[in-house]
Amino acid sequence: MSTAFPALSALVDDPHTAYAILREAGPVHRITGPDGLPVWLVTRYADVRRLLADPRLSLDKAHRLPGNYRGFSLPAALDANLLNMDPPDHTRIRRLVTKAFTPGRVEQMRPDVQLLADQLLDAVADRGHADLVAEFAAPLPIAVICDLLGVPQDSRRDFRAWTDALVAPDPERPDAAKLAVAAMMAYFPQLIADKRGTPGNDLLSGLIDVRDDGDRLTEDELTSLAFLILFAGYENTVQLIGTAVLALLDHPEQLAALRDDPAKVEGAVEEFARYDGPALLAIRRFPVEDVEIGGTTIPAGETVMLSLASANRDPARFPAPDRLDVDRRDGGHLALGHGIHYCVGAPLARLETQIAVSTLLRRFPHLKLAAARDELRWRPSMRARGLVALPVSF
Repeated sequence: MSTAFPALSALVDDPHTAYAILREAGPVHRITGPDGLPVWLVTRYADVRRLLADPRLSLDKAHRLPGNYRGFSLPAALDANLLNMDPPDHTRIRRLVTKAFTPGRVEQMRPDVQLLADQLLDAVADRGHADLVAEFAAPLPIAVICDLLGVPQDSRRDFRAWTDALVAPDPERPDAAKLAVAAMMAYFPQLIADKRGTPGNDLLSGLIDVRDDGDRLTEDELTSLAFLILFAGYENTVQLIGTAVLALLDHPEQLAALRDDPAKVEGAVEEFARYDGPALLAIRRFPVEDVEIGGTTIPAGETVMLSLASANRDPARFPAPDRLDVDRRDGGHLALGHGIHYCVGAPLARLETQIAVSTLLRRFPHLKLAAARDELRWRPSMRARGLVALPVSF
């Protein structure tokens, strides 16, 4: 039985209500997506978690049925990334990336991330009000990612514009996404060539140099990894910071608890990710054989979407799932994935969000929303959950 996909406006403005209705109605739905093509949508925690790690569900678009999935077309040099790969290619590249992108490297970034967070808040402190997306949540991760990759200062504004054009295209600028892709295709190979000639103490230089038993990354693999690290590292963190702050403003008792006991911030960030994470859906998958999901057989080659947002609000897994609780210790949220495709940048996203939230509450203890709640606008995306702006006063 086919189900009409919730209107994009419902998924943008109130996705958790829309997914709750679908989750209650059944574990899997044959959905007509916004592009008119059919997909299978999986809504319940147990199924989503199992399928995130199921090798029968491929990320490689070569396994899709002809005409079954359209998606966003990227050049091969950007498309050959971890989000489109299965083992053994995925295993090989992730192993090489992990050698350069270690938890130790992330922890070494803590003082610099803290300094940057304070500098951004210094710039607005005397004013008494700010747009926390434009002036804090967005510039923090873009600066961190650019520092990580070794991107010069004069290119950083371009990076933010490119990612915005891909995630939430402006309907009044239909060519913006294509222009962003073309710009990245011109920029990244030159940046890689510069790093190869003059290596630095940055991740991209490390990726160029990293080897494993003689194996190393190809030019296309380096380009696509630089693109993925920029895109995912910026996009996920800016959205998570924004929704975390809004969740606290919506729950003043939770804000007070976290402000009064900053040591809770690590657990609180996990709760922010569960409660209103940056990704509504995991990357699409294609069964390599017929797969049974929730009593329904999904034919090989059809498109399967796993709802992370729905799984993270499943009452069968999380008690009182629609309640924000910074003391929650259930664990096991799926906001950053599960299995071999678990987000390789998760430690960095956690670090940045911990620092952003704790610094904001320490610096501005009387933080308040400076707009009516129903005036806030969300980015027009069924995949990425993020605020257009978050006006606050302090």
